[in-house]
Amino acid sequence: MAPLVGFGLALVLLVGTRGLDAVAREGQLGPGFWPRLVLVGLGVACLLKAVGEWRAGRAPEPAAAPGAIDRARLAMGIALIVLYVLVTPWAGFAVTTVAFIAAFMTLAGARSPVSIGANAVLGTVVLLYAFVKVVYLPLPKGEGGFEALTLLVYRALRIF
Repeated sequence: MAPLVGFGLALVLLVGTRGLDAVAREGQLGPGFWPRLVLVGLGVACLLKAVGEWRAGRAPEPAAAPGAIDRARLAMGIALIVLYVLVTPWAGFAVTTVAFIAAFMTLAGARSPVSIGANAVLGTVVLLYAFVKVVYLPLPKGEGGFEALTLLVYRALRIF
């Protein structure tokens, strides 16, 4: 039932995005493009989930009760997020994101340095391409040496 409600909500919101492109310039993506893309993805995911549940022929099993919350780990996770927001303008998006992903994965229990490093670097590269190259969103480059490092990374990735 929940996937169908999600699909219905996505459909209603999709209809609500009709007027978003009234201010769009010729040849550019309008302000409604990304919300529509996300809503279509949400609708498709909900439909696929509904079809999967229907094919299984039974109600989904209830989720297991969560274990006790480690308050120290939760506090460290929140602190990491706040620190990420505060440091990004100074150190730049690329450097801060690599460090954030690695630190968060370690905090979450990942132990393989190769896996942590690969996810941090590849995740950051994907985000850089998505935000800078596809969406044309200017991300913080950092100050001083961090800006030079960010520009070096952008050139190496052929982002600009």
